[in-house]
Amino acid sequence: MEQQHEGGLDPAEVARLRLVIARLNRHLMQASDRQEFTFAQQSALARIEEHGPVRLGELAALERVAAPSLTRTVASLVESRLVNRLPDPNDGRSALVELSPEGVELLAHIRRRRSELLARRTAELTDAERRTLMAALPVLERLVSFDS
Repeated sequence: MEQQHEGGLDPAEVARLRLVIARLNRHLMQASDRQEFTFAQQSALARIEEHGPVRLGELAALERVAAPSLTRTVASLVESRLVNRLPDPNDGRSALVELSPEGVELLAHIRRRRSELLARRTAELTDAERRTLMAALPVLERLVSFDS
C-alpha cells in the first residue's frame, strides 16, 4: 500500500494528477498556431497585460524568475514588437513595459485558439462529465492560488 501525503493523495494519485495537468497544458500550448513563442514569453505577455505598465523587477518577481532571465525574455518581446518599453515617470533610471497593440492581438488569438480546443473537447463529454468538470473548477482554481 502506498503512503498518503498530508493532503490525502497517495503518490500514484499525485503522479496521475500531475501527468494529466501536464498533458492538458501541452495540448493547450500546441493549440495555437503561434508556437514560435515560448512558454516564458507567453507567460510574461499575460502578466504584463494583467499588471502593466510594470517595471522589469516587479515583473520578474511576479513571474518568479531571475531578473536577467526576464530581461532577455522581454528584450525578445520588444524586438518582436509585442511589448513597448516606456520611461518610468517615477524613476528616470528605470523602465516600464506594456503590451503593444500587436501583443494584445497575439494574446487574444492564442486564447481564442485554446478556448476553441477546450470547447471541442468538452463537447465530447457527457452531461455528467461536464458537470463533474465544472464542480472541480473551484478546487483547481484553489490549487493555482497557493504560493509556491
